[in-house]
Amino acid sequence: MASSQNVLELHDNNFGDVVSASSVPVLVDFTAAWCGPCRTIAPHIAAVADKYVDRLRVAKCDVDANQELTARFDVRSMPTLLMFKDGKVVGQIVGAVPRHKIESLVEGVLPV
Repeated sequence: MASSQNVLELHDNNFGDVVSASSVPVLVDFTAAWCGPCRTIAPHIAAVADKYVDRLRVAKCDVDANQELTARFDVRSMPTLLMFKDGKVVGQIVGAVPRHKIESLVEGVLPV
């Protein structure tokens, strides 16, 4: 699985620090180790994290280990990407999509 040092691990107990308190938009990848489509988009998530490193935070959340967050945001399919701005969900993608779709979601909330 591709990874980037720019992709944070999101847990039930650090959501406030990572997402709510963030001064920049946050893309959260709700994923699972057993999920094939999740592994398919992992390199895209890492690439987006690296490309927008100064303007965006990227985090991944293991749905099996963090059921409180998974339930809170009604995540039912993996992968689910949620875009947060000012601690609120402002966009969503469900399923494995091409990188340009993820970048379009990100660019839609980044300041110009």
